[in-house]
Amino acid sequence: MFSYTVVRRSAAVLGRSRPRPKTPWHTSSFNSIGTRRFMVGSGPQDAPEEESPKAQSRPDWKSTILKMLETAGATLASIAVLGLAGYSYHKYYKYLVLNKIDHAFDPGDPALDVAGASPGKEDEDAEHWIVRDEQHKIDRIVSGDLKGHYYLLIGEKGTGKTSMLLNAMRKVNAKRVAMFEAHADLEIFRIRLGKALDFEFHEDYIGSLFSIRGPRDTTALLDIERALNKLEKVALQRRTKGDSPLIVVINSTHLIRDDEDGRDLLELMQQRAEQWAASNLVTMIFNSDDYWVYERFKRYATRMELVPVPDLSKQKAMKALQKYRKRYHGEEVPSEILTQVYNQVGGRLSFLNRVAKSPDMLQTCKDICTAEKSWLLNRCWILGGEMDDDVMDEQKYSSAAMVLAKALVDCEKDMDKIYDDEHGHILPQMPLHKARQVMTRADFIQSYDHDNIFTIDSKAMVRADSVPMQNAFREVCAEPGFDEHLEQTLTRIGDIESLGRTRELTIKDLWDQGKYRVVVRDNRGRESGTVEFSVKEKEEE
Repeated sequence: MFSYTVVRRSAAVLGRSRPRPKTPWHTSSFNSIGTRRFMVGSGPQDAPEEESPKAQSRPDWKSTILKMLETAGATLASIAVLGLAGYSYHKYYKYLVLNKIDHAFDPGDPALDVAGASPGKEDEDAEHWIVRDEQHKIDRIVSGDLKGHYYLLIGEKGTGKTSMLLNAMRKVNAKRVAMFEAHADLEIFRIRLGKALDFEFHEDYIGSLFSIRGPRDTTALLDIERALNKLEKVALQRRTKGDSPLIVVINSTHLIRDDEDGRDLLELMQQRAEQWAASNLVTMIFNSDDYWVYERFKRYATRMELVPVPDLSKQKAMKALQKYRKRYHGEEVPSEILTQVYNQVGGRLSFLNRVAKSPDMLQTCKDICTAEKSWLLNRCWILGGEMDDDVMDEQKYSSAAMVLAKALVDCEKDMDKIYDDEHGHILPQMPLHKARQVMTRADFIQSYDHDNIFTIDSKAMVRADSVPMQNAFREVCAEPGFDEHLEQTLTRIGDIESLGRTRELTIKDLWDQGKYRVVVRDNRGRESGTVEFSVKEKEEE
């Protein structure tokens, strides 16, 4: 297709009008200045000459090979670019993961932000107005001065274990420290661990956009193992630079279930803690309210150090309470009132916190004791001899708790001293094995410890969870008719169990003077006894 332009001359100049050619293979048009543009197609005279049959049959190998080489080169170049880009991204992603975990141990921690314990801020909360004797040791552990061990903080709920950890983190601005809360669900535990370490478990890996099966397609326990592997690499890099060991705090470890998955998780973390403590890479701190965590760790512990956190002594609790009331309420509390407060709630920090902030301290003490007694009765009250057999399992749990509570109250009567002017309350206690013997059950004591009814200390001694709970034991056991009510409940439980073990055999159609012989065999099929009986005719009156 080609075009050319012809300038028209007027008919007056030419003297004649030129006829327009009428060829079917062209078109023309005028533009605004009178110029005609012809679009001439390929007519018959413009057709190219046909090649000879010999030329058409000869293949063009050179052009074909060039095209093949060109296509192969473009394909190889594309593959090389994509491979190089993918490998570069993979290396960059691994570097980014380690860099983010390393950044998680920089000064500052979300746990401090949530607790409001910012560095340099004066703590007016009750969690910090009492300085415990264990605070100095916790400070040295968190600051990295104590190395070569991992630690288990154990004590009753509300004794101030978490508060001491937060206070120690605040003093160093959480430098080299990461803290998170444990949970019974392993998936939630995995997410919280990832948040503390700033680790995404490869969930942000770009390979997922192309439906590539990634490392996340696995169990939560394996994800936790991967996170600990990454943490170990970061700790090795920091140790090369001469830094102190990293600190990982696992709070509320007792919330992990005592089942197969929970025990596997504890075993995994203890193995890491033992290895890291030996190499001064990471110092792990476990915080637990229940004794069973210590019982589980003790089997394989070689570098574990136990830090028990008991209630405050009488003098320390009274001085701290008096100082708090004077500083923040401008009140001079008489020693008699302070003694009454301690006698009712003891040295439990959580109870003293509520009392210290209350306008009426004595009324708050009564409320605390009432709440503890209600908790005991709602969880473990017995139903007596008229109970239905459907509540059998629940009443076994409740009756065993009441039997143990009564045993502790009776043990208190035989004690030479239950109160000391310097240290305060001396609660009755008994060894763990003896407590199980008293209850005639070995499996309930762990649930009692978890429900904050009884507690097991680091020396495996069982006692009431707190002073208000021991007061509740005394009140319940002193109620009129309690011993008879407990005895009737135990008798009813025994009767229901006996009925469950009894089988009734009915034989019909016995003929006159008929005899039956019953053979008793043991579990190996050996005959251990026989019983014969006959039927006599009934005498007519």
